[in-house]
Amino acid sequence: MLRQVLQIGSRRSYSYKSVRRPNASAVSGARNQELQLEQKPASEPQAKGHDKISLSKQLRARILATGPITVAEYMREVLTNPQGGYYMSRDVFGREGDFITSPEISQIFGELVGVWLLNEWRKMGSPTPFQLVELGPGRGTLARDVLKVLTKFKLGAEFTMHMVEVSPYLSVAQAQRFCYKHETLPENSQLPHYQFGTTATGIKAYWHRQLEDVPPGFSLVLAHEFFDALPVHKLQLVNDLWQEVLIDVADVQESQSASQSQIPEFRYVMSKAQTPVSRLFKPVPQETRACLEYSLEAERHVDMLAKRLEQHGGIGLIMDYGHFGDKTDTFRGFKQHALHEPLLEPGTADLTADVDFRHIKHVAETNGHIHCCGPVQQGDFLERMQGSVRLEQLLAHALPENQDIIRSGYEVLTDAKQMGARFKFLAMFPAVLAAHLEKYPVAGFS
Repeated sequence: MLRQVLQIGSRRSYSYKSVRRPNASAVSGARNQELQLEQKPASEPQAKGHDKISLSKQLRARILATGPITVAEYMREVLTNPQGGYYMSRDVFGREGDFITSPEISQIFGELVGVWLLNEWRKMGSPTPFQLVELGPGRGTLARDVLKVLTKFKLGAEFTMHMVEVSPYLSVAQAQRFCYKHETLPENSQLPHYQFGTTATGIKAYWHRQLEDVPPGFSLVLAHEFFDALPVHKLQLVNDLWQEVLIDVADVQESQSASQSQIPEFRYVMSKAQTPVSRLFKPVPQETRACLEYSLEAERHVDMLAKRLEQHGGIGLIMDYGHFGDKTDTFRGFKQHALHEPLLEPGTADLTADVDFRHIKHVAETNGHIHCCGPVQQGDFLERMQGSVRLEQLLAHALPENQDIIRSGYEVLTDAKQMGARFKFLAMFPAVLAAHLEKYPVAGFS
């Protein structure tokens, strides 16, 4: 589908009529309280001011020259622009960043994911060698905890690690987290990886800029809070045709006010005619929404992962906050403990959108080569993996002053009112294993 979109070209016939954000009221009041449960605390380390000004100016110049851009284009630039992208030059994770992820809250999360991988790998006959692949590894905390489980069972000589990471800053932080030595290759290197390292137990680790660069082979693939950061297109059904919400510069009066207040320099507009993406978009069967977010990048990654698992074998585990095709407007920003207007000060806040697991599952299973399990809620998965047992073990060996922290951390991960219900797990297996998985059910999913 991506190839078809690119072939259509860039002819513009859009109306620049300003529109209010679809379902904007959903991101206020009670929704505000719900979204804050995603554990996005902490302040933002300040990057160089001129980078952020430059990014805003770049976007403005581009829009003035070529017309309104899609939300996906805006999101991609804001998050990964080499000069001022949000992820590109700092640590945005943990309590010192803008948000905290499950592996940072409790070691139980990463340990149970590692146990799950080990269990399902052994049920498949323990094929070796294999690759441990993580998409968007963050600080490297999840990879470190999974590595701890795998090496504990003396698997060190049987696998390599492959991190898919676009941020030079974060790739170094990841290497420092679980490697005792690492090296970054020169810019003109022709190798599929740009950084490599060795763990304390001798496991080789490689860093790639895209999934396509990871060598073929049996792979255990993890994607934790990766898909929520992939760009989304915002589509609306108008007169039985899908049209796209675009981003334009604010009008003259708004632009003048924006320099002196918290009014965004950009605004949402509705395309008058169909855009390439809205024209080729095909909703999943029984789609009832008239407004939705569609990620072409998520579709591409799932299709690529499905083909890799079908051709070379392996397991995929997607862990993210999301829904099963019932939400409409979830595009938002996070900065300094709270929700942040996505069109304000681009590059200074995280941009994200809930993952549509129904769409992901539909794409993965379309050609009949992949068998999916789930999605299931994070709290249910961790409890089924004996998370409570592991919690009691940690409490039994913890200092009294640390016990409340350990207990509350696990509660945050599993409580339905916090992260337990909002976060989902989806597993992918080669379809040839469907009968085997019926006989030996997948742990954590039933």
